[in-house]
Amino acid sequence: MRTSSFIGSAALPLAIGLAAAGAVSPTTASAQQARAVEEIVVTARRREESLRDVPLSVTALSGEELERIGVTDLVAVGQAAPNVTLEVSRGTNTTLTAFIRGVGQQDPVAGFEAGIGIYIDDVYLNRPQAAVLDIYDVERIEVLRGPQGTLYGRNTIGGAIKYVTRRLADEAEAKVRFSVGSYNQLDGVVTASTPLSDSIRIGGSVAKLTRDGFGDNLTLGGIENYQKDILGLRGSLEFAPSENFFLRLAADYIDDQSDPRQGHRLTVGNVSGAPVLGDVFDTRAGLNNPQQEVQATGIALTTEWTLNDRWMLRNILAYREDESFSPIDFDSLAADDLDVPVVYENDQLSEELQLLYTGERVTGLIGAYYMDANAFNAFDVILGTTGAAINLPGLNAFTLGDVDTSTWALFADFSYDISDTVSVSVGGRYTSDERDSRVLRETLVGGTSSFFGGTAVPIATTSDFQGSETFTEFTPRLSISYRPTDSLNLYATYSEGFKGGSFDPRGQTTGAPDLDGDGDVDAADQFQFLLFQPETVDSFEVGLKGSWFDNRVVANVAVFRAAYEDVQIPGSVGLDNDNDGIDETFVGITSNAADADITGLELEGSAYLTDAFSVNWSVGYIQAVFNEFVDAFGIDVADQRVFQNTPDWTAQGRANYITSMPLFGMPGELSLSAAVSYRSAASQFEAPNEFLDQGSFTLWDASVVWQDDDGKWLVGLHGKNLADEEYKVAGYFFPTLGLEGNITAFYGNPRVVTATVEYRF
Repeated sequence: MRTSSFIGSAALPLAIGLAAAGAVSPTTASAQQARAVEEIVVTARRREESLRDVPLSVTALSGEELERIGVTDLVAVGQAAPNVTLEVSRGTNTTLTAFIRGVGQQDPVAGFEAGIGIYIDDVYLNRPQAAVLDIYDVERIEVLRGPQGTLYGRNTIGGAIKYVTRRLADEAEAKVRFSVGSYNQLDGVVTASTPLSDSIRIGGSVAKLTRDGFGDNLTLGGIENYQKDILGLRGSLEFAPSENFFLRLAADYIDDQSDPRQGHRLTVGNVSGAPVLGDVFDTRAGLNNPQQEVQATGIALTTEWTLNDRWMLRNILAYREDESFSPIDFDSLAADDLDVPVVYENDQLSEELQLLYTGERVTGLIGAYYMDANAFNAFDVILGTTGAAINLPGLNAFTLGDVDTSTWALFADFSYDISDTVSVSVGGRYTSDERDSRVLRETLVGGTSSFFGGTAVPIATTSDFQGSETFTEFTPRLSISYRPTDSLNLYATYSEGFKGGSFDPRGQTTGAPDLDGDGDVDAADQFQFLLFQPETVDSFEVGLKGSWFDNRVVANVAVFRAAYEDVQIPGSVGLDNDNDGIDETFVGITSNAADADITGLELEGSAYLTDAFSVNWSVGYIQAVFNEFVDAFGIDVADQRVFQNTPDWTAQGRANYITSMPLFGMPGELSLSAAVSYRSAASQFEAPNEFLDQGSFTLWDASVVWQDDDGKWLVGLHGKNLADEEYKVAGYFFPTLGLEGNITAFYGNPRVVTATVEYRF
């Protein structure tokens, strides 16, 4: 039964009402200093500059703002940015699904590049596992929309999300934060730093984040569904012997011991007759091999050397690795109708060298990037009930995908001020991506494979493939900015994006047709069958960024159009090998099946209507249409396909009221905020699906935060999804794989209320 075990749903509205009643006074507005929208400094172009000066679509959220509105992880950031979708990926707790302006990647298996780049302090995360970053000790988060590559080490075709942590203070400081809330939430974060000498500083954070599940596993006792148990560590050492030299050694670690996240069946079991459960967060999943665990570690060495007044050399050397174990029960029943134990192992070594120039009229950079990465993925597809029906007890389709990526790039981007009001930027990037892939697929009997500790016996090898391919591309960028006043920037930008191809790690080579027409299905046909080519985006954007009334109103407008070509369409389908009407296995099919046009509009802004009352908003509209979509039978079905995870409309608005208010004899400031976010209907996959597609929905949030004038104490109460909206964020659709008819969905968080206390030493 779904209950909120700590704070009742009525607590937050009541607290807001009491706080507002105590805060109102005739002198509130006049006693406060005139306020303006805070100017946000970003590094979207690899140098510090005002957000208004950047000729790119960027949403930037400061750490203070994220803390004030109670944002706890990267997924919630997607609500604040137009035309952005960030979700936890299906049967995992920490794998990220990210889409920006219709471009992204849903499938986290090895061999597929992400369409959206995630960065921690300028270090690119090559894989989506462990990328649902919890937010603590963060300076700001930047969301860049559109192709990136002439300014960033790794090219990303759809956009980038930068997670920027704070640099250490010159003096010793410490902060302790505790949060308690619904579903027995109990979080603790301790952050501290201190100088060891005039030139050396050391600091770090420890976070323990726990919560009971939103639902229960009705088959496995002691395991909850949507439970959270995460330990996070961050540490850094900074060395600055002079104003001209800075070195930072940073490390981070995540250990996610949460219970496995399993789906909610949307249909009655075909064989068992198992009814649909009344609570969407409950499950009957019976698989718990392997036990859920995610561990990720990263270390980065950043060096900045100012050579003179104009030139600076920056180097970013980083290594990251992660390992994920997940028992994904596709059927969400006790029987092994469609059980998929899975492991992901990833590692990457990256090196980025930048030479930055700052002159009177010219600024820019020249860069080189290299990354060597491996993505390994192995999983069983245990079809126990199917095997029993066809006299193959413990039928299993084992898949192993092992992909090495070796990529290097040269890039440059320079801006020239033609006059005091007009500037142009020109950039370009040459990228080389090499993929070396191993794909092994076996049919086994006897249940679990030896890889997962079982004794299943192979009876057939359906893929044993090794292949290598290199993809190269030059992608330019050009923009022009016109600044008629210091507070207004009009710009136009053209940019191209590129995402390399690879080999489908779930492809079945024995199913390859005679592609070259030589009368024989040979290695060349199998190579072409598993290979998919790069996809590209040509994007054009015009925009306006401005502020008015002494910076009390700030607004940004962007209109964009993109030609999206050779779109990579990954998918998995059940396969009936002997035409007996029963799917004995499944096969991955990825092709460059489509091209499309994407057109959209984005509005963002903030305004102080009075010295005490402010509002901010964002609106995104996107029209993404396939011009061509060729299915597996060679038929153009563009009129039957839609963009996945891309609602036509996204919008959010927040109202904030700030007033002076003493508490326990300490002078301080009370902040009240109420927020609403809206998303129109969206499809989980390119083919519309009546079971999994999500209709339009609205989320309501609210916060009450008090902070003393000395900045030592902070007390907050935050409510998320106050209307307890029920909405799907992901799902699996395998109605013919297994015997039960396996269609399951995953849902966004229900109503939760959290109280937080923070003290700074």
